[in-house]
Amino acid sequence: MLKRIDLSRDYRKHQAEYMEAVRAVCEETAFSGGKFADRFDEEFAGYCGVPYAAGVNNGTSALHCAMMALGIGEGDEVIVPANTYIATAWGVTYTGAVPVFADCTADTWEIDPASVRKKITEKTKAVIGVHLYGQPFAYREIKQIADEHGLFVVEDCAQAHGALYEGEMVGGLGELGCFSFYPGKNLYAFGEGGSVTCRKKEYFDAITTIKNQGCQVRYYHDVIGYNYRLEGLQGAVLSVSLKYLPEWTKRRREIGERYIREITNPLFTMQAHPANTSPVYHLFVVTVENPDHLIAYMEEKGMECNKHYPVPCHLQKAYRELGYQRGDCPNAEYLADHCVTLPLFPEMEEAEIQMVIDACNAYRGA
Repeated sequence: MLKRIDLSRDYRKHQAEYMEAVRAVCEETAFSGGKFADRFDEEFAGYCGVPYAAGVNNGTSALHCAMMALGIGEGDEVIVPANTYIATAWGVTYTGAVPVFADCTADTWEIDPASVRKKITEKTKAVIGVHLYGQPFAYREIKQIADEHGLFVVEDCAQAHGALYEGEMVGGLGELGCFSFYPGKNLYAFGEGGSVTCRKKEYFDAITTIKNQGCQVRYYHDVIGYNYRLEGLQGAVLSVSLKYLPEWTKRRREIGERYIREITNPLFTMQAHPANTSPVYHLFVVTVENPDHLIAYMEEKGMECNKHYPVPCHLQKAYRELGYQRGDCPNAEYLADHCVTLPLFPEMEEAEIQMVIDACNAYRGA
């Protein structure tokens, strides 16, 4: 069975380097924060082209820290896309603010500037755009709306390590960029990890304090903080992986672009990729009339597929008290009802890529 993503292939290829990194951390017992986590912060900031990167324990914490660094809290509203992983909204909710869900466009499946404009109220403080599936959202249009209303723009880059918007690396466009290194991300840890990137030292200092129990000097707690530090082991592993991220990104683009060219079945609709962006194909999602049927068909052909994401955020039970109904974000709802994610990962062999293409083109529907 061809998995949708197979992490074991990368591990086997670079096992010696990963184990040497782990051994170095163990010898120094630098397990919580420490020099290996700090080194990765410097390396990742350099990769993203920003002065600062603050490593944290996961991508959800990165979003929470970003909201706190911007002073967002009780009584505030933050606009987020309805079609994203739920963690984008959690980061807002954890501060006591309210996530306001905006629809996506029908073609890029990214947050829709027109929907954002309609959602702004006097309580709105920020917009979180998600570079969903590794495709950058329309940052310039969102930024223009935000500037008109005095709002912050935060990037959720959890699926977009290395993606480019108008030639610039994501993570350095908005006030803050929030990354996840969850296993399966384009850059991933051997467990959990995340980072917040920024250009302003005041944000970096705030996040560094928040993530470290609210203190800059040990045992002197200036604010109410959290235990959100990046583990040393994860920092060391990520330093190894970061060396290979350009290579992995190049391969992802080769596979994704090949799918776009060679999957010609009219029953499939693919994500649009505007010419001013360079996506990284974290996920290759298509829509079809009957996604469950396609998933079963692909499994019979020896390929694992799944759904990202079958329930949009505004219709999740966790947010039912906000009063959203089906029809409020029709494009996001259509995507959720019809999405299928095809296998795509850097270590795929040519025969496996061709197998996916051939199976998709042979599909005739339910």
